[in-house]
Amino acid sequence: MQRFQCYIDGEFLDGEARYQSIDPATGKNWADMPEAREGDVDRAVNAAEMALYDGPWSKMTATQRGKLLYKLADLVAANAQKLAELETRDTGKIIRETSAQIAYVADYYRYYAGIADKIEGSYLPIDKQDMDVWLRREPIGVVAMVVPWNSQLFLSAVKIGPALAAGCTMVVKASEDGPAPLLEFARLIHEADFPAGVVNIITGFGASCGAALSRHPKVAHVAFTGGPETARHIVRNSAENLASTSLELGGKSPFIVFADADLESAANAQVAGIFAATGQSCVAGSRLIVERSIKDRFLNLLKDKAEAIRVGTPLDMATEVGPLATKRQQDHVAALIDKSVQSGARIVTGGQTPDGEGFYFPPTILDCDGVASPSLAEEFFGPVLSVVAFDTEAEALGLANDTRYGLASGVFTQNLTRAHRLMKGIRAGIVWVNTYRAVSPIAPFGGFGLSGHGREGGLAAALDYTRTKTIWLRTSDDPIPDPFVMR
Repeated sequence: MQRFQCYIDGEFLDGEARYQSIDPATGKNWADMPEAREGDVDRAVNAAEMALYDGPWSKMTATQRGKLLYKLADLVAANAQKLAELETRDTGKIIRETSAQIAYVADYYRYYAGIADKIEGSYLPIDKQDMDVWLRREPIGVVAMVVPWNSQLFLSAVKIGPALAAGCTMVVKASEDGPAPLLEFARLIHEADFPAGVVNIITGFGASCGAALSRHPKVAHVAFTGGPETARHIVRNSAENLASTSLELGGKSPFIVFADADLESAANAQVAGIFAATGQSCVAGSRLIVERSIKDRFLNLLKDKAEAIRVGTPLDMATEVGPLATKRQQDHVAALIDKSVQSGARIVTGGQTPDGEGFYFPPTILDCDGVASPSLAEEFFGPVLSVVAFDTEAEALGLANDTRYGLASGVFTQNLTRAHRLMKGIRAGIVWVNTYRAVSPIAPFGGFGLSGHGREGGLAAALDYTRTKTIWLRTSDDPIPDPFVMR
């Protein structure tokens, strides 16, 4: 059984306790993990604060920080296959996805390496004589980062990269479900020669680790990716330290297909949008909103594609859909399908938990047209697509916006003016037109409503890890007049 450790203040350490991690493909224990608790959290945060204000990191130039990020990017690229295999083993995400995604993660670190010495202050043309005023951008402070198990090396890169570019230090909490790749990533931080305490990586459970981290008095900002309920706990905890927050909380993303769309292209995008990563993606296109005149044709096309998907062992490069990450996730998906069927939804394909070991669930399509199905409102975080039909553009827009979430959306049409109207009208942080799931380090990523606030990616993300300091300099050599002498 493989054994992993936390990384605190430049050292690899056991947590206050240990637990075992489960291989989703078999349902059996495969690795021994450190369980960080409040004492470990306190040590990690104190190390981050020391590095921020007193250690070598505090004296580095922005260009030197950028060079360390470039070195880290090269190490990620060189170790991508090993990291991919660990992520597949510990989370069930298929190897063909983890391999491609982690190779691209290196580009995120390269992007923020280049940004490190581009974070500029400004000079203010102040309305007072004999005064020069500048704004400096300085690191916001010690950052707590709470990262989920799905796509964790990507979802940590979009936090770690900009925070390091801005000069922050951090404590990263990997999910207790599948933390192996992030704990292994700590070895690359160590090999890249980041000063001790700059990046600390731990794992542990919410009540004993996550809560202690998010409310710690020395934490200035909390960056979280996960579900709304956990986010509410984090926001309540941040009332203790008044830390700012950035929250990326998933969604119930609409995927709109008009009759004039290239249906083969739209179907391929829909399959990728809902069944890739076994549906365990915050931007999963889980609500298909399709024009009624093509609904049956498009649904048949999707059914054929879904039933042709190869479900299998995640370490096999031929596998297209692997297991869900946990037994509780498998149970959640099955229970929500049952509720939806009871409300009138019709199973087009899939829908049944398979026999055998592991946490597998087949690609599933639910026809929910004309019914108030729970599957249209609640996030499955699994390979389940819910389908409704529309007759008019206004109806399609209304259905798209009929959600408490607002992260991503897709629109498939050849009508340019219609596309522009929908880009403007859809209430979501991302609108993909005639494509889906495209991401880049250059483009901001984030949502509205229950999908959270703040953005990851792009220059704006690095600026979010800074705070401004206003510098006033009096340029006159004349003495300041006595304020109590009348003239």
